[in-house]
Amino acid sequence: MSPEEEQPEPVTAAMAAARLKLKPATIRCWARRYAARKQGTDKNRTVYDWHDLKTIDACINAGRPVPATPEERDTLRPAARAAA
Repeated sequence: MSPEEEQPEPVTAAMAAARLKLKPATIRCWARRYAARKQGTDKNRTVYDWHDLKTIDACINAGRPVPATPEERDTLRPAARAAA
């Protein structure tokens, strides 16, 4: 599936933090620092795209620079799937 076809998976900072075993504050920090893709809000909580946050996490854990925009990060996902 290409990045254009991949459906966003909405998550709050708390949900993403639980899945990545991090603190919600870390997710919110990444959202500001790396301009994480936002899907909107739910009851005054920002909703992010899980795939974008997961890509940011993968870059950080691999010691690679995090691309500046969600669109640039989209291009990394097909390569990550192929390597897996």
